[in-house]
Amino acid sequence: MTNSVTPLENYKRTKIIATVGPATNSYESIVELIRTGVNGLRLNFSHGTPEERTKQIAWIRKASKELAKPVSIIQDLQGPKIRLGDFEGIINVRRNQELSFEYNAKFEESGKIPTLYDLSQKVKRGERLLLYDGRIRTQITSVKDGVVRARAENDGVLVRRKGINVPDTDFGGDVITAKDRQDLIYGSSQDIDYVALSFVQTAQDIDRLRRLLKTMGSNTRVIAKIETRSAVDNIEAIVEASDVLMIARGDLATEAPLESVPIIQRHVIGLGIQYAKPTIVATQILASMVDASEPTRAEVSDIASAVLSGADCLMLSDETAIGRYPIEAVAVMKRVILYTEGQSAPKMVFADRFVHSRQSAISQAVVDLANSVRAKAIVAETKSGATALHIAALRPALPLIAVTNDTRTAQQLAIVYAAKSYVRPPHKLAASRLTDWLKEHKILSKGDVLVTASGRHPGVVGTTDTIKVRMLE
Repeated sequence: MTNSVTPLENYKRTKIIATVGPATNSYESIVELIRTGVNGLRLNFSHGTPEERTKQIAWIRKASKELAKPVSIIQDLQGPKIRLGDFEGIINVRRNQELSFEYNAKFEESGKIPTLYDLSQKVKRGERLLLYDGRIRTQITSVKDGVVRARAENDGVLVRRKGINVPDTDFGGDVITAKDRQDLIYGSSQDIDYVALSFVQTAQDIDRLRRLLKTMGSNTRVIAKIETRSAVDNIEAIVEASDVLMIARGDLATEAPLESVPIIQRHVIGLGIQYAKPTIVATQILASMVDASEPTRAEVSDIASAVLSGADCLMLSDETAIGRYPIEAVAVMKRVILYTEGQSAPKMVFADRFVHSRQSAISQAVVDLANSVRAKAIVAETKSGATALHIAALRPALPLIAVTNDTRTAQQLAIVYAAKSYVRPPHKLAASRLTDWLKEHKILSKGDVLVTASGRHPGVVGTTDTIKVRMLE
């Protein structure tokens, strides 16, 4: 892959992920998303067919090659998304009313509200059922013979196929559904970089997914979606077990107190920095741009806040999947990111609590040296991406140029803070050759100072042991 020649001053350190959907379901749209600033594309497996996905993956890889820009592809699994079933019209609910729920019930015949998931196998008396994405709050009074009864705590209406949240319920490791398994089988045969696991509750959920991927011969990296109360309670173990963290604020704001979500977001970003695990902030970042061509001031502030907190990525969902202004939403996000990064460095949460290792010590030395000599950029030779991840975790205020001989690594690094990946054959002078190429293409100039991290064994994982300062002649 021959890479694009974006000027260094236009490198954004915080990356952008966009969701592909009906609004962007064409090759031309994919090209424009990537050209405008997208670094990763999310395929939401709650919708669509394998045939559509195969076409979209081919478009993404073709566009990536055409624009000479590595791009991550994310397979987002549906997980045990619990929804109301089908019924006519709406159901009016009154406070203190007792409601009955049954898997695939016929409401018109039985009076029981249908669900698309057998809640009776998981929930217990005393636990909460939050209906219609939290609009109606109920508490379970009994579970018997497949029927769940609950008492409503407020008035409201129910609409078919709306979501149900069960913040008190332990799924006992059963968060990978039969549909997810079929989607994983499909994904293992495709050019996928990341799998996002929905409704993670414990680190064991991540471990089960890894074992499943291994049996399928897949080396796809795992994103843990933080969207349940249990995930928040078990967050540090989940961070250690996963490769990437996604703060999925939609369901999280239903399961956890609404006012706690900004603090949870900052906490997860801080843990990601501490453990050198990339973090993604998702959901409703530019929600108004689903229908409007300009964002609200609060949305702009939300983007800036995530950037200043040190998030690796911001993700657009409905904005690019079904919105009227998908390209404009990406352009707005990029503009706010670049302006914010130009004004201030991210606040380092947990900066004094990094997990110490030989690799983290080398990375710290690289960043300190780059700052001391006022380097133009950091150049890291990396096989697996680990060196780049550890340097990125220190949130350098300058571009991180990653040189790898592995196309998959280059694609996975596309959503890592500050990283710009270049694929080159393994060579003891890979970094020097690349920087000479960057100088030829006017990205670097004579007199620019660079700090490079490399190893004595190019292309071998875990051998970074050399730091150099180079001034281009």
